[in-house]
Amino acid sequence: MSVEVDVVYQGELRCKATHGPSQDQLTTDAPVDNHGKGESFSPTDLVATALGACSLTIMGIVAERNQLDIAGTKAHVEKEMVQQPVRRIGGLKVVITIPAEKARKLTADDRQKLEQAALHCPVHKSLHPEIHAPIEFVFES
Repeated sequence: MSVEVDVVYQGELRCKATHGPSQDQLTTDAPVDNHGKGESFSPTDLVATALGACSLTIMGIVAERNQLDIAGTKAHVEKEMVQQPVRRIGGLKVVITIPAEKARKLTADDRQKLEQAALHCPVHKSLHPEIHAPIEFVFES
């Protein structure tokens, strides 16, 4: 299955993207350290966002399949850019936190299934191997 996204350059280092199936739109802006205004997500910020959202979504699929409630689980992604040999994403550190009231109800087996789900999300598996992308899990107590 394919999905189409149309992107139009708006000028001043901004683009407007339209998601084909839903027609939802978002705007990107170059970051301040790369000549932009930093007033919206940059394209590399969207990669970080995609990783966090994908990890939680795949965990959600596994949770629903196993009748687990992980609503309120959060992903915090820290994106690190490198300049050499070219400007690119060097790292995407992810911390997934499951709130205490949900974490207390999870067995060790449940936790393992959720962790494996996040580690096998399509975005994580699509990242270049030179991008350091560890995922840490915090089960609050």
